[in-house]
Formats: sequence, C-alpha cells, structure tokens
Amino acid sequence: MGILQKAAKILFVCVHLMLLSGCWDRTEVNDLALIVGLGIDQKKDGKIMLTVQLVVPKSIGGGGQMGGGGGGGGETIVRSGTGATVADAISNLQEKLSRRVFWGHTKVVVFGERAAKAGIRQHLDFLSRNPQTRLRSNVLVSKGTAKSVLELLPPIEQSSAEVMRELSESQLLLRVTIKDALQMLSGDAGAAALPMVKILPPEKGKKELQTIAFIQRTAIFKKDKMIGDIDDKLTRGVLWLRNEIKLANITVRLKGEKGNITSTLIRAHTEFIPKYGKGKWKMIVKATAEDDILLNGTKLDLLNPKHTKMIEKELENETDKRIRAALKKVQKELKADIFGFAEIFHRKYPREWNRVKNRWEEIFPTVEVVVKTKVYVRRPGMNTAPQGLPEQEVKQ
Repeated sequence: MGILQKAAKILFVCVHLMLLSGCWDRTEVNDLALIVGLGIDQKKDGKIMLTVQLVVPKSIGGGGQMGGGGGGGGETIVRSGTGATVADAISNLQEKLSRRVFWGHTKVVVFGERAAKAGIRQHLDFLSRNPQTRLRSNVLVSKGTAKSVLELLPPIEQSSAEVMRELSESQLLLRVTIKDALQMLSGDAGAAALPMVKILPPEKGKKELQTIAFIQRTAIFKKDKMIGDIDDKLTRGVLWLRNEIKLANITVRLKGEKGNITSTLIRAHTEFIPKYGKGKWKMIVKATAEDDILLNGTKLDLLNPKHTKMIEKELENETDKRIRAALKKVQKELKADIFGFAEIFHRKYPREWNRVKNRWEEIFPTVEVVVKTKVYVRRPGMNTAPQGLPEQEVKQ
C-alpha cells in the first residue's frame, strides 16, 4: 500500500471522527424551564408584567398532585418578570429562574384586559420572531389580569393552561392561534376577534384558586387595540358570519304547541356573495345548516314531514336572529369588520376596493347585509314519537 493511500485513509478516518465527535451544542432537558402558559399584563405605570406557567418535572415524573399554583407544590408553578417590553420582562424573569426558559411547549398566550386595550401588536411581533414559539398556540384575553388566570388550580387538568387549551380546541366558541391573530390584524380590515376568558367562581367549600377560567365572551379589536367585547350568544352569530360555526344547540317553541324542541348542529356552511353597484356595497350571506333533534318536549310525531317543516322554519328564524343580532352589535355599534368582508370585496372587486380601502372603516357600517338561512332536520333521534306519552295523545 502506497504512502498516498495510507495518508488518504488516515485523513478519511480523521474527518469522520470529527463529524462523530458528539452533540457539542446539546441542551439537556434538565437545564430548561418548560413554559406551558404565558400571560402578558400591563401595569399602571405602563410597564409589562410577563407571567409564565412552568412545568415541574419532578412532580410529573413522580405522579404529583393535580393542579398548579403560584407557590409551587403542584405540577406547575407561576413566576413573573417586569420590563418596558416583553423582551425586557423575559430578561427580568430569567434572573429569577435556575433554568433557561424554553417556549416550545407554550399552549396558550393570555393577554390581560388592560394590555389588550393598550395594544397587542408589539407582543405578537415578539412571539412571531422567537424561533421557539409555536404559531399554533392559542391566544386569549382575560377579564382582569392574565396572571390571575394562570395562578388557578384546576380540579381535573394538570394546569390552567391545559384547561384553556382544551376549551379552545373544543371550538364551542371562538378559537384563535397566534398565526390567526397576526393574519387578522394585518388583513384589509385591520380588525380581530379573540376569545375572552373569565374566572368561574369556586364551588362552596373550595379555596379561591381551586377553579378554572372558561371562555364566555369575545374581545373585539381594531388596529390591535381592544375596543369592546360581546357575549356568548352574539359570538355564535359571529361564528356564522365567519363560516366557523362547529357546535351549536338551538331550542325553539312551535306556535300553538306546548313544550320545547332542541336541535344540535351536525354540519354548517356560510356562503358570501359580494355585490357592488352605483357606489353601494352589499353582502348576501347564505347560511345553511343540517341538524339532529336532541329533545322533543311537544306532542308532535316527528315522522310527519309537516311537523319537520315547522321545526325547520323555526330553526331558520332563530339562526337568522342570532346572525342579525351579531351584525347589529359588531357592524353598527362597534364598527369592526371581524367578519372578513373587506377581503371578500377585495377579491371580487379589486379596482373598486383600492379606491375606498383607506375609508373602509367608514364604509363598513353602511354595507347592506342580506341574510338568508336554510335549515334541514336530518334525523329526529332514536325515537320519532315523543316519549312518555300515551299513544292517543301523540299528534300524528
């Protein structure tokens, strides 16, 4: 074997030994503080208070008790830091932790009410630039401070952050991620809607923190600042107008009949047809739903198509009411285009839109909205006839 061949083999081995030298830049899990919940509040002096909910690995590995808390002892602990910006607050927080913070497991980001009213753009900007932050993390607004929500000790889930994640994922009301919030605020309308949580009063005999925060309202934003909020009923109307309705129960009473009928949504779709002519903007909203009957408190036999048509008509009227109530509050009073009408008009009439885009905030409240609803009752449940009634009393 020649000298050159030996030298080549030695060089080959040396190069590969360098490549197999190990994880020189590794970060051990034991050196990280895993954040599962993030809260952003604004103090009276204008400074930002950042609150994080951290996992306690010892407690989880050893089967510790359920729930978190500000003082430790559970599966999570809560710590805070302050600063002029979120970045400064994180630096202040890091001084109080023995481990380096890691954002990759963040499930929820909660804005306190005061911080939301002051503006959330710079906070979202930081989160979107941080390579560790997941843009799929759920974003919420707290009635009060975000810290008070993260300090709760839920009776079932491991942490209050997990409770809010589960509630967001259920899509009973609005669900918004960091990515969704950024897209709404940077859209043509510059308006956004975020779910709002409120602390549920603890049960009798329980400690003040032994409860959860639940999604009850929706916060409305204009140009990244919260300008108001709407309740859960109006939120469902908003979901219809955003084509995001997933779960809904509607209870109606038929004319001339005693008792209620409750239906549950199985499928829904909202179609938007924009119109423009002679300087007038018009949006036709076609909402279609397919329902199952959950409860029949009347004496009607639902096998009769005539009775089914009566139910469908009342369900259509109730759906129409919900949509119109949301329009009245959001379009006429708050004047915030959280429905995405601006983008729809922009796609259909780009030339006309460019002429009025700087005045959309003035034009949006004047847009004529025509609502058309259609509901189909697909299944009456396991039984068509009302249960617990003598057969002769059932109306066929």
